[in-house]
Amino acid sequence: MIDFDKIRAIDFHTHAEEPCGCHSDDGYDDLQSTMASYFGAPWQHPPTVQETAAHYREQNIAAVIFPVDAERETGYRRYKNEEVAAIAAENDDVLIPFASIDPWKGKMGVREARRLIKDFGIKGFKFHPTMQGFFPNDRIAYPLYEAIAEEGGIALFHTGQTGVGSGMPGGNGMRLKYSNPMYMDDVAVDFPDLKIILAHPSFPWQEEALSVAQHKPNVYIDMSGWSPKYFPDILVRYANSILKKKMLFGSDWPMISPERWLNDFEKIAIKDEVRPLILKENAMRLLGVS
Repeated sequence: MIDFDKIRAIDFHTHAEEPCGCHSDDGYDDLQSTMASYFGAPWQHPPTVQETAAHYREQNIAAVIFPVDAERETGYRRYKNEEVAAIAAENDDVLIPFASIDPWKGKMGVREARRLIKDFGIKGFKFHPTMQGFFPNDRIAYPLYEAIAEEGGIALFHTGQTGVGSGMPGGNGMRLKYSNPMYMDDVAVDFPDLKIILAHPSFPWQEEALSVAQHKPNVYIDMSGWSPKYFPDILVRYANSILKKKMLFGSDWPMISPERWLNDFEKIAIKDEVRPLILKENAMRLLGVS
């Protein structure tokens, strides 16, 4: 089990990426190599979940880890939710398992979500509206949200522009409109007991994300996907003040390493008393371990 007193931080946003080179028929290798170039990542093939656990153990950081179920929309294969949960259980001193279910799966997805929480210890679910091709406030997703809320799980949503498909012809089919965080306002209204995280500085909708998180008590923001040195001033200002208990450290591993993010975070104007909130304490409260 994770010793939350001893770890130095909780990274709320890491990906379980299928290693490249396994299949030649889905374009996944091209996507990953393009994204690595976009983020300046120092690898050619994404690390496995086991390699991720070893890296975070070395860094003394706990990590929320998840796959992304976007097979229907993209054709990309993924780690199975059960496989991620099993590997996380083998590395439960550093890994916190989340899952991902395509909302288009309907009742089958609802059944899977309940089973994953009850039988595999899944703590939450990752949604990527742009990759999964849905508006977060589309009623097709509501039965899944209801199940997650009833089971006490967390729902983490990609928001804003994405590095997925950036620079590829047609953006590799990725439609940015789905990830405007203002759609999450409806979800927060309709599911006030659902713990919601808006992932990333939500460019070009940063103010919308801050507005929703300030207005709705069940909405948080993870600060992943960007080096902190590029954070917009308004995000830093809100993190230092009215949203200081709503902000979460996230790296977006493996595209951004936690040590790179933390090193850049040390250099921005975050108040000393706010840093431990963002790095660990807010996450502990959200996970129910504080």
